[in-house]
Amino acid sequence: MALWPFRGFLSLRSRLLLSAALLNALFSVWASWILYELSCVVLQCRWRGFLSAILFCLTPANVFMAAAYSESMFALLVFSAMWRLEKGQQWTSSLLFLLAASVRSNGLINAGFLLYSQTKHFAFQLQAGVGTGVKPLQIFGRFLKLAVSLVVLSASVFLPFALFQFYAYLRFCNPNFSPEYAVPGPLLQLAVDKEYRVAASNDGEPPWCAWNLPILYTYIQDAYWNVGFLRYFEPKQIPNFLLAAPTIVLGSWATWWYITANPWHCLTLGLLRRKTEGMKGEDRDKPATGFYSPGVFVYMVHAAVLLVFGTFCMHVQVLTRFLGSSSPVLYWFSAQLLYDHEPLLQNGGLSSQHETPHSEKPSLGNSLPSWNRNENPVLAFLSNWKQTALLTKCILGYVLSYWLLGLLLHCNFFPWT
Repeated sequence: MALWPFRGFLSLRSRLLLSAALLNALFSVWASWILYELSCVVLQCRWRGFLSAILFCLTPANVFMAAAYSESMFALLVFSAMWRLEKGQQWTSSLLFLLAASVRSNGLINAGFLLYSQTKHFAFQLQAGVGTGVKPLQIFGRFLKLAVSLVVLSASVFLPFALFQFYAYLRFCNPNFSPEYAVPGPLLQLAVDKEYRVAASNDGEPPWCAWNLPILYTYIQDAYWNVGFLRYFEPKQIPNFLLAAPTIVLGSWATWWYITANPWHCLTLGLLRRKTEGMKGEDRDKPATGFYSPGVFVYMVHAAVLLVFGTFCMHVQVLTRFLGSSSPVLYWFSAQLLYDHEPLLQNGGLSSQHETPHSEKPSLGNSLPSWNRNENPVLAFLSNWKQTALLTKCILGYVLSYWLLGLLLHCNFFPWT
């Protein structure tokens, strides 16, 4: 029983709510550590990884990371799966992606990470074999192995969603299916109040049961949530679009920034090995670390797909927590902006009162600036607020205001993301 030592003075409902809050707090802290480890691998910079983890702790969707929602567990599972995949632990990563898809249905898109990893490995193998006398039969064998692995990996991620849809089909569409338990009275009353359909009721077969691909989730979104392409584009929804505007702007800016910084890499989908010898001009001088890193590409595509889908096909106010719990890109990009434009960081320390030229930045290597060991950067920014750059004020103002407003509004049943 949840928190049984408190059963003497807390009701079961209170203990369950407290348990959910404590678990989500644990998952959030755990997810921030995993994000740091993932960032160090992908960005090749511990300092920017640390900034990303700090920003995740201040995520604008913070209230949903603390309340009894699934975002914290989902973020933990997704970041863990990404980290394991970066370390080459494909099957562990597949299992974690499977668990993530069990927690939230938008985890299905994470199958793309597994597919891309396998495809990229295959493409690099082909390029390495050029001119070495690799026989066509060997290439065909590798391709066949790739095809089988793509099918198996995709099926593993889709399995939880498929099993739930099958269970729903049996409950709602099969008259011979006998449920093992009755629906509790309070839930029945809620269904009556909301005009929901109850499984095993006498209202006839639901229309989605006759679909060629009977997916309950699609029907619920259409019939009860009015979710669909451009359905939310109405004048009365302007406040919700304004609520999601910072996430839309930041996500779009990150996408454009990465494409313009790595046009060839994006054009070739990152499937061609980068050749640095003989390169001239800007391509040669671009750093291979941070948000510009080629390793960010697949994460950028993932975030862009979520951003487009959330903007045009969902309740747009959900976009903040939808993207904030599914992708590290917003945190990476914000950390990169702070790293590039915050003079207090470029000084290599926050105690100095004098700015140095923009070119004098902390090392791109794996060492953190010395001040970081004793001082939280966010607290340091706040204590030196007048000296911080305008961009820093905007980023911190966004995350901290949404952090506070989310707690105040959502906990008092006002509309929020």
